[in-house]
Amino acid sequence: QVQLVESGGGSVQAGGSLRLSCAASGGFFRYYNMGWFRQGTGKEREFVAATSRTEITKYADSVKGRFTISRDNAKNTVYLQMNSLSPEDTAVYYCAADLSMNTYARDAADNYDYWGQGTQVTVSS
Repeated sequence: QVQLVESGGGSVQAGGSLRLSCAASGGFFRYYNMGWFRQGTGKEREFVAATSRTEITKYADSVKGRFTISRDNAKNTVYLQMNSLSPEDTAVYYCAADLSMNTYARDAADNYDYWGQGTQVTVSS
């Protein structure tokens, strides 16, 4: 059983930065493809960024150039550095693990097997 715990959310003004962390336990993190998704109030969950186990990365168009996903296999942790935040980035952010053993950075939620509980990010104008 894989457990994912997000942290680092909070409130920030527009233009500010936050770094989210997702710590994994209960499995072999280095073999997982990892993703970040978000869900705003009244909106569907949407893809944000993903990194494969070989560190291939993929980003949603809305965050390209502002967000960076990275991973530290020694710490079993994936990060999401978020810069130039805007109110449109306000959402609950979830990390997810894809245990398929391929090397894809996937953007479809259905490809992910385990999810964290989420961390709230609020950006004020």
